[in-house]
Amino acid sequence: MITAIYPGSFDPVHLGHLDILGKASKIFDKIIWAIGTNANKKPMFSLEDRVFMMSMAVPAPNIKIAVFSGLLVDYAARHDAVIIRGLRSSSDFDLEFQMTLINKKLARNVPTIYIPASQEYLHISSTAIRELISHKLKLEGFVPKQIEDYIRHI
Repeated sequence: MITAIYPGSFDPVHLGHLDILGKASKIFDKIIWAIGTNANKKPMFSLEDRVFMMSMAVPAPNIKIAVFSGLLVDYAARHDAVIIRGLRSSSDFDLEFQMTLINKKLARNVPTIYIPASQEYLHISSTAIRELISHKLKLEGFVPKQIEDYIRHI
């Protein structure tokens, strides 16, 4: 059985994340959709809100939600898992490849698998969505409807 971890802050979860998860769910037996906590980041949404939004959007039954702290590579090693990283552009690859090299120095036995985003989601980022939210703009085409409704009511 192959376990994979799809890590991130998911602040908020969006259609691009779900695209990557949907593809990964067909490749791996089990996926841990994991929010990494980082004291240096100030998210727009609380950890509880992000976990709830994720729970509303889980695209496949082999995906479980988790929260972790510390180094991702250590968390992945503890779960005997590969790391999934979604890619939207070559600049994403450059950044992710640097992290992969660092992770290999820390834990050689934790591979990183890159999954390219589908073309219709290349423009989506949590940063852009937070900007839309701050201007009270519609999120249609960026997040699932149930997540937009939830965001509008918190």
